[in-house]
Amino acid sequence: LFDGHNGSAAAIYTKENLLNNVLNAIPTDLNTDEWVAALPRALVSGFVKTDKDFHKIGKKSGTTVTFVIIEGWVITVASVGDSQCIFDSANGGMYYLSADHRLDCNEEERERITACGGDIGRLNAGCGTEIGPLRCWPGGLCLSRSIGDRDVGEFIVPVPYIKQIKMSTAGGRLIISSDGVWDALSAEAALDCCRGMPPEAAAAQIVKEALQANGLRDDTTCIVIDILPQEKPAAPSPPPKKPVKHLLMSLFRKKPSESFSYKDKEYMEPDVVEELFEEGSALLSERLNTKYPVCNMFKLFMCAVCQIEMKPGEGISVHAGTSSLVKVCPWDGPFLCSSCQEKKEAMEGKRPSG
Repeated sequence: LFDGHNGSAAAIYTKENLLNNVLNAIPTDLNTDEWVAALPRALVSGFVKTDKDFHKIGKKSGTTVTFVIIEGWVITVASVGDSQCIFDSANGGMYYLSADHRLDCNEEERERITACGGDIGRLNAGCGTEIGPLRCWPGGLCLSRSIGDRDVGEFIVPVPYIKQIKMSTAGGRLIISSDGVWDALSAEAALDCCRGMPPEAAAAQIVKEALQANGLRDDTTCIVIDILPQEKPAAPSPPPKKPVKHLLMSLFRKKPSESFSYKDKEYMEPDVVEELFEEGSALLSERLNTKYPVCNMFKLFMCAVCQIEMKPGEGISVHAGTSSLVKVCPWDGPFLCSSCQEKKEAMEGKRPSG
């Protein structure tokens, strides 16, 4: 879900390029478990590359991104901005899978931006009166993270918050919505207002409830996805079918052991939701690390962000210039090209923005 501002160029460009940039950051010779483990790092690379490439176009628009990849029973969500994603497990429990990067409600991000040289304050209406949400100046953006926003300053970063969970075998429902929905409805209210509805009708109902609550027609986009277990093959003498209107509810209510079989044994467990990964740091030295269960995750002579090939000794360690408190890998990688190193320094406030 892309919620653009200051024009649609950033949202359209990100829609057309982000997925390929993420996939290009993952080695091609991984099995499913390795591929899933590689996703958090690849998402960081893909988001930063998309932002860096969009800046070259010279347009000033920006966009929030809430980006969901479902692989088997594993859900991975990467987000910048204030659109959000929640997961309602079919066997109970609700999970927030995204972060809110509005400056009003994220003290850690406010501290990061001011440390990088940005100014934060409300709009000055004259005579000492300040109105509206907290914004970052120059530019006046009320978000600390986005893709694009070339005129705001590069300490408004595209580095995503990422959360990865493994669903229970009962499945569940994902709701992804822009800020206009969440400004009007709580997560519980959004879930309750569409219980028992198929996904398309559920999304429309959530938007309808949001509009009734605050009357706005801007920034009210919703996507609903149901992840359902596979049904067993029909028995020789199947029982009478249940009415269609009760089908969805029955799919969620039956115990998986009684109702479903699975083709892929690697997704047979767990029977409760398991949280696999969560990280929200804006520092590439912390996000492009080597803590993955595969030895071929990094290529020594390829930039970890833009994937261009580099000559031996040409790359710059992602840890270059970081605090001595950062635990550096023995071989001091991964590495960035000079262009991506400049992007990293700008995001960390180590050189003038632009």
